[in-house]
Amino acid sequence: MDRVLAVDLGGTKIYSALVGRSGEIICENKCLTRPEDGVDAVIDRIANSLKCVCSACERPLGIGVAVPAYIDSEKGVILFAPNLKWRDVDLKRALEEAFNLPVWMDNDANLAALGEHRYGAGRGYRDLVYITVSTGVGGGLILNDQLYRGAFGGAGEFGHMIVDAHGPICSCGNEGCLEGLASGCAIMRDARDLVRSGRGKGILAATEGIEGVDACAVGKAALEGDPEAKEILIAAGRHLGRAIASVANLLNPELFIIGGGVACGVGELLLEPAYDEAYRRTYPPYREQLKIIPAALKGRSGLLGAAAYAWDQLQQEIDR
Repeated sequence: MDRVLAVDLGGTKIYSALVGRSGEIICENKCLTRPEDGVDAVIDRIANSLKCVCSACERPLGIGVAVPAYIDSEKGVILFAPNLKWRDVDLKRALEEAFNLPVWMDNDANLAALGEHRYGAGRGYRDLVYITVSTGVGGGLILNDQLYRGAFGGAGEFGHMIVDAHGPICSCGNEGCLEGLASGCAIMRDARDLVRSGRGKGILAATEGIEGVDACAVGKAALEGDPEAKEILIAAGRHLGRAIASVANLLNPELFIIGGGVACGVGELLLEPAYDEAYRRTYPPYREQLKIIPAALKGRSGLLGAAAYAWDQLQQEIDR
């Protein structure tokens, strides 16, 4: 039976799987990314992760790859991946040489949007915006049932919308990006600053020492009722809501889908203030149509989007 390989490369983990045509996952593997070890070490981990799932299939048809990066869509080269600190990395060629299979790559949030549209919460919608809140913040657009990349392949960089002109410096170098205010890294920064100030005892209690204070610890403390942890998530949610309102006013989509590890981990603690803020700031005639829901595929949105992209490319080759 036909199978493709798919990999979702994140700033924290590498998630690989063997996937069937209808989105069923036959075999999967996860490992840490550890980008601090360098490009070659991460590429080796991706290859090893894919080899772990390859054993369940005699000959996959190709590889779909979701990457947290701005990509040269023609060459498949990663031009800029801020959370990995990569520039001009030819991951496509490295994997094609390692597996002797065709490789198709796209931005992880683009492919997460495709995954939710094909297999998840976005089925049946023609126009949707997918937002991932994870290590960073990204976005993908499905317009008129098609993945929209923009004139130069950079559409959907939701995390780099400016929501506070006087905000902190983002990993991209700009000030006040949504990613610098509502991502997992931003939540971790705010929580550690709180702990260093002598406060945040409930957050610190959710882990072992300040080095363990991250978005997961904040979410755990908030779910246990800690007011300071809740306030950090409410602030992040409000920033997210402002950005959603701007996109709602610009594109008027049918649906917003919120996914990513942080969003899935804390749920309504982030989404409720995001919805309230978005509703308040959306152009009044659009408010009643504003629909914001969590991703149905949770941590598999990008992975299954990478698989869907590979299937689409294979079908295009058949149709030629």
